[in-house]
Amino acid sequence: MPKELDPFDEDPEEEKDDDNEGDFNPDDIFSDLDYDDDDDDLISDEELRREMDAYRELPVFKSAEKIRELTQRIVDTFDEKKDKFQLKQQMMMNAYTLGVKIAGAEAGDLYNLRMENAVIIKIHARELLAQTSLCRAEKLCNQEYLQLLRDEIDEFRKLFVDWVKAFDKFNDEKDEWGLFYD
Repeated sequence: MPKELDPFDEDPEEEKDDDNEGDFNPDDIFSDLDYDDDDDDLISDEELRREMDAYRELPVFKSAEKIRELTQRIVDTFDEKKDKFQLKQQMMMNAYTLGVKIAGAEAGDLYNLRMENAVIIKIHARELLAQTSLCRAEKLCNQEYLQLLRDEIDEFRKLFVDWVKAFDKFNDEKDEWGLFYD
């Protein structure tokens, strides 16, 4: 029986040229670039990190974090045998998505990217709200816990509306999809 060939194995009949291995030097490629380490336009790593983490101070992000934490505590009380719709996983996915998409919207900065993230946030928040009703119907946890989550989602909604109103409609690059344009 002939030996089966593996497409990722080196060709045994191909001659190896060990003389060129390890000869790559990035300075050969980038030496012609005029890069000045003392350029005043560059910001420090610390400043960049601070700018990148600024979204964490937004009230809407802090509220999303409260929702995530509260959702985690609630689903941890679920009786796994009663959770026939796998609400625990679905609710956690929705709760985690809120903060992630806020961070994405803040990083994107362009109006249409921020609005795309805002729509996704709204969908996940509304799904999480609807899932509290299903939890109530399935008697998966204490009803008072669900009301706390519903109240926090309502507070989040108010902060979300204000956050979206602050988006700069003029900071945009129109795309070919035609959404969010008059």
